[in-house]
Amino acid sequence: MNKKILVIGFVWPEPKSSAAGSRMLQLIMQFQNQGYEVTFSSAAKMSDNTFDLDTINVNTKPILLNDSSFNVFVKELDPDVVLFDRFMTEEQYGWRVSEQCPNALRILDTEDFHGLRKAREVALKRNEVVTLEHLQNDTTKREIASIYRCDLSLIISEAELDILTNQFNIDASLLYYLPFLLEPISEEDIQLLPKFEARQHFVTIGNFLHAPNYNAVLYLKQTIWPLIRQQLPKLELHIYGSYESQKVTQLHKPNEGFFIKGFAEDVNDIMKNAKVCLASLRFGAGLKGKLIDAMQNGTPCVMTNIAAEGMFGQLDVNGFISDNPKDFAKKAVLLYSDAETWEQKQQQGFKVMHKRFNNVNFEKAFASKLMELSKDINAHRENNFIGQLFMMQSMQSTKYMSKWIEAKNR
Repeated sequence: MNKKILVIGFVWPEPKSSAAGSRMLQLIMQFQNQGYEVTFSSAAKMSDNTFDLDTINVNTKPILLNDSSFNVFVKELDPDVVLFDRFMTEEQYGWRVSEQCPNALRILDTEDFHGLRKAREVALKRNEVVTLEHLQNDTTKREIASIYRCDLSLIISEAELDILTNQFNIDASLLYYLPFLLEPISEEDIQLLPKFEARQHFVTIGNFLHAPNYNAVLYLKQTIWPLIRQQLPKLELHIYGSYESQKVTQLHKPNEGFFIKGFAEDVNDIMKNAKVCLASLRFGAGLKGKLIDAMQNGTPCVMTNIAAEGMFGQLDVNGFISDNPKDFAKKAVLLYSDAETWEQKQQQGFKVMHKRFNNVNFEKAFASKLMELSKDINAHRENNFIGQLFMMQSMQSTKYMSKWIEAKNR
């Protein structure tokens, strides 16, 4: 009999809309490679961009918020593992899983450290340097409580792993570093990519519902792009992203070479024909999908330190890092204009992809970790005393809020 995993999604996967959607499909494939039968559930509405999970043999089941029908469903399914997509999902359904399937391994996929992103956003608005005080926000407290309630939390960035272990003293046994898990790029695919001379214009991409992405586009429009255009007046910046709103559309200024292009049907086609990718993020967390898209397609980048965080380890960058707008623009012009520099940075991107994000390098260790936990889950939980505290009735405010909402809705 196959092992079973239930994935509870905050949203239905949209790999063409966000890095989170791609990440979810990568995790599903990891579990399928380990022999799990996968069921995906979510209380969110599907959209036109929702990935058809049937095409990869994943069972789907819509679920409701604050409704005991989930209890019946999860008990009948009786999964060996439950994966929560972000801490908000664990808050909603974790206690129900614990009650109905106490032996199921509970895993949290953090996607990124939401509390860190919030701290950086607040600090940016106040023009302050991020401190521990910023980090100790309500989002951080909720997220860390969720980490303690789970048996294992998947952390996508080494920088965030360091903060969680050293700033918040979370035991390493509760955390597991698992970055983007990507198929290797073959030498044949690399040779087929357009060369320096065949590419043109700058590009950036990101889901516009994601606040760091909109802020980055605004920063480009108001500060960085005018500096680049002073030196390269005929060039264009093409901005792609799903869920384009009026406040984004109004930034479209063709006479300034600033083009809002909207949803990207094929990010690879767009990225491989662009010469340079700009990642001007001023707050955020996790790993940046736009940089992954760029490196996969041989497109060097100019990026902020926030954008670069967790991406490169000890390896050289596939472009340049700068938080100073004038220097950022200067590096963008250099990368766009100098073929030798561009080609060196392109090759560095391929090296990063191979050494840092090759899925083969992570599969066996991850499978072994899950097997080890499953064999002695009770002992693992006994060593997580703080987690036991958060599972106590007196600490479960989300559980009783959910029950109250359900009773009120009857």
